[in-house]
Amino acid sequence: MKILTPELMNWLAALAFLLGLMAIILEIIVFPGFGIAGIIGIILFGWGILLVSVDVVHVTEALVLALIATIIILIVGLRLMSRYKLWYKLTLQDRQQKEDGYVAPLQELSSFAGKEGIALTPLRPAGTAEVAGKRLDVVTGGEYIEAGARVMVIRVEGTRVVVKQIS
Repeated sequence: MKILTPELMNWLAALAFLLGLMAIILEIIVFPGFGIAGIIGIILFGWGILLVSVDVVHVTEALVLALIATIIILIVGLRLMSRYKLWYKLTLQDRQQKEDGYVAPLQELSSFAGKEGIALTPLRPAGTAEVAGKRLDVVTGGEYIEAGARVMVIRVEGTRVVVKQIS
């Protein structure tokens, strides 16, 4: 009695391909990276190919030749792209230089050190406070400060303004 008929083998191969495709899509969309779903998808694809094949040796030869051809095409393509500067034609090469007038809007915050203000939002530990009439993004030392509480700027580290609650 033969359990695996040719019709059943074709359905099993189609099921392996379908499940492999679903596992790879799951890996790409839900779990980005190369994890268990991707490995299972690759194994199911390979199993589907082996189920459809007549001779395992010929299938293995074809897969190895396809892998070698892919590597050769990749290497030749990279060399051609570098020789003819195709990569530079496909990508944006302009850079925003300081000499051309591109500067980040960086306000001087060190003048706020030691000044008092009011927390506009709850500071847990980050939030917004009004200090010396200016609205600033501030952080605390880790403690929670309610909105409306009086605060004082204890230090400024670049763009980081650290405050503490005052009574």
